[in-house]
This record gives sequence, C-alpha cells and structure tokens, in this order.
Amino acid sequence: MKRTAITIIVLITIILITACGSAPRFTSKESRFAKRTPPLTENLEQYENAEPLETVTGVASYYADKYDGKITYSGEVYDMYGLSAAHPSYQMGTVIRVTNLFNYKSVIIRINDKMPFRPDRIIDLSLGCAQELEMVNVGIQEVKVEVLEWGKGRK
Repeated sequence: MKRTAITIIVLITIILITACGSAPRFTSKESRFAKRTPPLTENLEQYENAEPLETVTGVASYYADKYDGKITYSGEVYDMYGLSAAHPSYQMGTVIRVTNLFNYKSVIIRINDKMPFRPDRIIDLSLGCAQELEMVNVGIQEVKVEVLEWGKGRK
C-alpha cells in the first residue's frame, strides 16, 4: 500500500511538472528579414513625377519587430513588412519620397507614425521600406526625404 501511494505521488508530480513547462511563443521559421508578400497598400503612383514641396537630407533608421502589430500614432496597426514611416514633426498622411543616397533606390510612402526627436536621425522607416531601399544590413543610411503632399492628419 505504501509503495503504491509513493508511486502515485511520483507520477502525479511528473505529470504536473511536464504539464507546466513553457512552450515557445513563436514557432515560425521564417526569417524576420525574409521578404513577405506585401500587404495591400494604397497606390501612390500618381506621385511618381510630383515636384517636391520640401527636401531634407539626413540619416534614416528602420524599426521592426518591437513595434509590429502595435497601434501607430495615426491609429493604424503597424506592419513591419508594410511601407510606412515615422517622422518627428510631419502630419499624419504626409506623402514622401525617400531615396537611399548610397544606391539611389527610392520609395513613395505615407507618414503614419511619430518618432521621438533625435538630432542624429530625420526619419524611421518600416522594415518593408528598408528592404525596398536595400539598407537592412547597414541599419542606418543617408537618405533624401522629399515631401510630395502635406498630410491632413494629426500633427
């Protein structure tokens, strides 16, 4: 009887220990830098030949998984693989062209988020933009930002 009770206690302890083990939160084997099918985005081709209203050059960085799925300043859900950017002062919805001054690749996007003021950076790009501009490996890059249309959203 005593041996049976000990065996039952040991079995229950083993079951409890294994049942309470942690499971991985994310099991995707996809690299965070792998290109995904881009989400449906607004067609901004009408701005291809637009004259810039303002031009600024400086250093751009990008932000990715820490904010993925969180709400942006504009109220949209941030998709790190989408094409968007954060700026310290432009109104939400401002349409810009960002050009990588190393390889002259460019992308036209709307500002949908705020970034904290940093004297060493002029803009934070989504990972999707950084991929389009081929700046993921360097992390930060000298860029030209051209305002093509001022936004009418939150400042």
